[in-house]
Amino acid sequence: MRPSLLDPLFTPITSLAGVGPKVGALMERILPLDRGAHGARTADLLFLLPSSVIDRRSRPGIANAAPGEIVTLDLIIDHHQPPPRGNRSVPYRILAHDDTDEITLTFFHAHASYLEKQLPEGAQVIVSGKMEWFNGCPSMVHPDHIALAQDAASLPLVEPVYPLTAGLSGKVLRRAITQALARVPKMPEWQDTPFLRRQSFPSFDAALARIHNPETPIDAAPDNVAWRRLAYDEFLAGQVSLALVRARVRRLSGQPLTGDGQLVDALRASLPYALTGAQDRALAEIHADLARPERMLRLLQGDVGSGKTVVALLAMARAVEAGGQAALMAPTEILARQHFSTIAPLAERAGLKIAVLTGREKGRERKQVLEGLDDGSIHIVIGTHALFQESVVFHRLVLAVVDEQHRFGVHQRLAMTAKGDAPDMLVMTATPIPRTLVLTAFGDMDVSRLTEKPAGRQPIRTVTLPLERLSELVGRIRDAVAQGQKIYWICPLVEESEEVKLMAAEDRFASLQPVFGDQIGLVHGRMKGSEKDEAMRAFKEGKTRVLIATTVIEVGVDVPDATIIVIEHAERFGLAQLHQLRGRVGRGSKPSSCVLLYKEPLGETAKRRLAVMRETEDGFVIAEEDLKLRGEGELLGTRQSGTPGFQIARIDTHADLLETARDDARLILATDPDLQTPRGKALRLLLYLFGKDDAVRLLRAG
Repeated sequence: MRPSLLDPLFTPITSLAGVGPKVGALMERILPLDRGAHGARTADLLFLLPSSVIDRRSRPGIANAAPGEIVTLDLIIDHHQPPPRGNRSVPYRILAHDDTDEITLTFFHAHASYLEKQLPEGAQVIVSGKMEWFNGCPSMVHPDHIALAQDAASLPLVEPVYPLTAGLSGKVLRRAITQALARVPKMPEWQDTPFLRRQSFPSFDAALARIHNPETPIDAAPDNVAWRRLAYDEFLAGQVSLALVRARVRRLSGQPLTGDGQLVDALRASLPYALTGAQDRALAEIHADLARPERMLRLLQGDVGSGKTVVALLAMARAVEAGGQAALMAPTEILARQHFSTIAPLAERAGLKIAVLTGREKGRERKQVLEGLDDGSIHIVIGTHALFQESVVFHRLVLAVVDEQHRFGVHQRLAMTAKGDAPDMLVMTATPIPRTLVLTAFGDMDVSRLTEKPAGRQPIRTVTLPLERLSELVGRIRDAVAQGQKIYWICPLVEESEEVKLMAAEDRFASLQPVFGDQIGLVHGRMKGSEKDEAMRAFKEGKTRVLIATTVIEVGVDVPDATIIVIEHAERFGLAQLHQLRGRVGRGSKPSSCVLLYKEPLGETAKRRLAVMRETEDGFVIAEEDLKLRGEGELLGTRQSGTPGFQIARIDTHADLLETARDDARLILATDPDLQTPRGKALRLLLYLFGKDDAVRLLRAG
């Protein structure tokens, strides 16, 4: 039950004066978050903060106003000059003066009666707008604000500017926000008082009032204390809700998983290489987590090719030693089968029974796998989200490993928790995520990082090349094929679309086939699973030497002897994706190259992106750069996947507050797990305000 104190803020925006269904629909377009089925509410308007401000405090007088400057003028109205009757193309002019000069106020398609009332001859008025000069004469076309001198207080001297959409006027939006502000009740303080003092933060309602009604441009700046206060509120709401998920998941207490080390040792002995120091450290952390009675919730971050899969396999072996089963879930079928082909030979050598389960397994084959999971004869299963369907019953699932976690949200984490007896959870990602974002998306998890590449891995040489030099590149690729090399050629789309004239995979395949004949293959997302597998197998076995592909090969595809990757229209890809794609080569002992083909002219962001790719191979450096260039929502693909994009907080400006919010949230729940203290009850209000109702429901579910 939502506290009744918040009721005025949870009414639909159409309950505000001047906001009917049509205007309400326009407002919903600009509100920052998808609020699901119930539509926008009054509270959502509070968090629509200004994108900039117009400073109208400059009052230089007519003669001293620079062209293009926004000024406020104190005028006396001299004379109205309406257009000739019947000629609407001539503007309505009003002549006025101050003690420095004269000015013409110009209005197109104006209503004479309205202007005569607003600007009567002889009256003292205040107008504000952009100064223009025509043939040496001062002029203002359609002033933004007009007021009689006695109503001067109604003129906003520092005016907030909000994002708008076609058909929605700034004045209508401003009126609605003012009404929303008037509905904010006096709320108890949910922040820690000493912390508020240290940060000089105003109260919640004072912060909102200062940003929406700024007295100086600084009042509405993201780095001002008012905005920082609200950003911290948003961070804290997110971190408390993640911590509640964590507490709920942990409360379904796990069981200590300890083994005799036999399987783990046998697997390590069968590896053709030694583990890196980072892999050893990560395994030690995982094994320590598994041995504890609380459930493990750990994120394993490793750059492309840093050896996460092996760490996961050794963790799963420990789970089997402890008498349980383990499951590895991948986001795509291609990746699930890839993991299976990497892990199965190693696992079988150590006497582990392993199976694969995706949507493709049917009939008898599927039945055998389901029976093996149910009776416990299958130790490890690898698959897609099909693993968590109702029909899949485990004998004793104690460890769930999830690959490419940012494709799955917190809710899926809870769904997996329901399978088995509260299994421990290890989440892996090859997308290096900047520290700040790890906190926002994975604040409920502990983090291990693999920062080294396995021994013998060669650096990748990255070059940029304009599309005009394509024929030269094809010549070089032909030489490489003659020397027995394997080449990936990545295109952004499957087939030519009218909107985006990019070279599609099918067209590129058609244009290169005459050059490479039967040594060229094609794989893209619209092919059947079996066709994709066949194309990948032919490439892996060397029947084809050039593989034209879309980004289906972005994550996890492993062909160690592929040494060249060409990425066409590289300027269209984000940094993280370019880095993922580049990681498909350089996986063996031979030197590798990445060619970024781009179309000129390049924008500034694209230039910077390609430069970063040339300068570094460190995924974490690349991720930090990507964050600067794109912002947090795009980086995690959160516009689609429901990880947190923020309404108020800006990662680049407010990142310093994030860690404090996480520590604060953990401390709160350690001392007040059910949010029953006065501060805890105030925090429940905060969770509702920021749409974290799910977290409050977890509290009630106990």
